[in-house]
Amino acid sequence: MKTLLNRCGIDLSGVQLDQLWVYHRLLRRHDAELNLTRIRNFENMVIKLYADSMLPALKTHLPSPLMDLGSGPGMPGIPLKIFRPDLSILLAESRQQRVQFLKTVLNALHLPGLEVIERGIAPDYDRPVAGVITRAVEPIADTLTRVAGCVKKDGVIIFMKGPRCDQEIEQATRDFSGDYDLIEDTPYQIPHTPNQRRLVCYRRRAAAVQIETEAQPVTYHRIRAIESESNPIFKDLKKMLGGRGVKKLGKTLVCGRRLVAEVMAQSPERCLAWISSGDRHGPPADAPQHLEWLQLSAPLFRELDQFGTHAPMVLYDFPTIKSWAADRSALGCSLLIPFQDPENVGAVIRSATAFAVERIILLAESANPFHPKAIRASAGTVFSATLYQGPAMEKLPDDLPVVALAASGKPLPDIVFPDSFCLMAGMEGPGLPQRWQQQAISIPMSGNVESLNAAVATSIALYEWRRHPKRSG
Repeated sequence: MKTLLNRCGIDLSGVQLDQLWVYHRLLRRHDAELNLTRIRNFENMVIKLYADSMLPALKTHLPSPLMDLGSGPGMPGIPLKIFRPDLSILLAESRQQRVQFLKTVLNALHLPGLEVIERGIAPDYDRPVAGVITRAVEPIADTLTRVAGCVKKDGVIIFMKGPRCDQEIEQATRDFSGDYDLIEDTPYQIPHTPNQRRLVCYRRRAAAVQIETEAQPVTYHRIRAIESESNPIFKDLKKMLGGRGVKKLGKTLVCGRRLVAEVMAQSPERCLAWISSGDRHGPPADAPQHLEWLQLSAPLFRELDQFGTHAPMVLYDFPTIKSWAADRSALGCSLLIPFQDPENVGAVIRSATAFAVERIILLAESANPFHPKAIRASAGTVFSATLYQGPAMEKLPDDLPVVALAASGKPLPDIVFPDSFCLMAGMEGPGLPQRWQQQAISIPMSGNVESLNAAVATSIALYEWRRHPKRSG
């Protein structure tokens, strides 16, 4: 350990090495149970965890008292305290299992001036500190808002970031130009590794101001902190990233601020849980009382955040789709969807809703319309569309008035749509079954491409039908 730290320019005394070794052994002992770190190779732990935590002390002035925001298993705070025993450091952590681990470390090390703050830090936290340091992945602007109530005038907020944070810096500098000054932006590299780092520091201009937080009114929600991949709730949430899991569990994940707000407003009774990264961004004040608040560790939340929204999600209990009766007398257009790509399903449901199609029938081949990708592609229209569950394509009645889409069909401009018909495109890849080829229509296009995307082609046909609703003879 001493050799590895020396390679990084860090020289610890024998006492300090003993203290770091105690911390290291405790981290290894409790990691399997608490999922404290994903770095488990000894050399990587020393360099990427301990040395990385201490390097800011060599790069910039560290004020005291200094808060380690979102300390997790104690980094950078504990290695920093060992390296710089003159600093008073507060380890701010809200997840109870990690709080208990931090207390275990503190009891073992007996370091004066090292304390655990057992809560999430929000603008209402008003214990004054001279500085904040954080390795968290939260955007810089969000952290500057979070510490508004505790950082003293001329206090410093130190961000240990990766090399690509220019957009975060630009936004924070723009949004907080009257409150904070960007005073340092120092790129560096962990010695003898390819790991690039960036130390970004802001100085507080004004005195701290206590601000009420959005999360305070919703403390009545049951909270579950989830930190392990083996947690059964998290396992189910991961299954909902795929169509098979959505179908089996009858639930889905709604992602994106606008879509989450819409389902919370339109169907609060179907919203089962609010899912966030840690304890920040809690449920809104008007959220239903039955809603659970699932606080995931940052790595687990990133696994679910497949669209990169960085915003809370909602666990949604979607309704059972009613069966289609294949009523041949129904007037207008009924849309038959066989698409296996959930994004195509969502996109065509959005188009069908826009063109006022009354019956949207999902054939057995279709991807689940409540797949997270389908929900996003539908822009939320899947929640209000009239959906039916139909049979497989091969089991559709022969006398069903189907207008099918195929490259070999009659040109769309020459078609007179019936008063009552079912519009159907072929599946991606296999295309259209032979028995529907004779009734097929096609969309004229240049010879530069072989075919259109199935959802796009269907949308064009729906637009043409809506343009001439009374063309039938």
